[in-house]
Amino acid sequence: MNEDILSSREDLRRGAIARREALTETARQALTTRLEVHLAKLLETLQPGCLAFCWPYRGEPDLRHFMARWLGADPSRQAALPVVLDRHRPLVFRPWSPGTRLVPDRHGIPHPPAGPEVVPQVVLVPLNAFDAAGYRIGYGGGYFDRTLAASEMVAVGVGFEIGRVNSALPQAHDRPMDWIVTEAGAGMSGDAVRRETSDKSG
Repeated sequence: MNEDILSSREDLRRGAIARREALTETARQALTTRLEVHLAKLLETLQPGCLAFCWPYRGEPDLRHFMARWLGADPSRQAALPVVLDRHRPLVFRPWSPGTRLVPDRHGIPHPPAGPEVVPQVVLVPLNAFDAAGYRIGYGGGYFDRTLAASEMVAVGVGFEIGRVNSALPQAHDRPMDWIVTEAGAGMSGDAVRRETSDKSG
């Protein structure tokens, strides 16, 4: 990828994060509450037994209370948080519930320091900038791209509409989300729709 595109992606990342961090706490909570309504309906359809999410970072939607409620509604459910064991390997996931002991990782994000690894059926992936095709711009580490490429997890991108862009300028290794959920609603990404249509026609 040429330097111009890399620079443009960095501009999109910085702009999306800046807009999100500029939200007041009241506005952010209101958007998150609306997002959670759509997310709950989608999860009723997907019915994961194990659902992974990310600890909120830099103004991302805070889904901790949502996850606690989701867990409490069915004792057979399991929640998980991602853990970075190696910068160049896929993420692993460890169980989480309210009260789980957490320690900060190299980025200062809390994660379970020990415990069994679990395999979620669905993972909620935070969005900085994102487009209708389901491509996102994260923080540049490629963790989720490697993880999704090595698994069959359903990827649900979660974020605010202020991060939506015409194109996230995807790189060859980028993995699109299967679903996008924002305060405006939940929908299958354009790329996922094309994959499903192709599978049915084949």
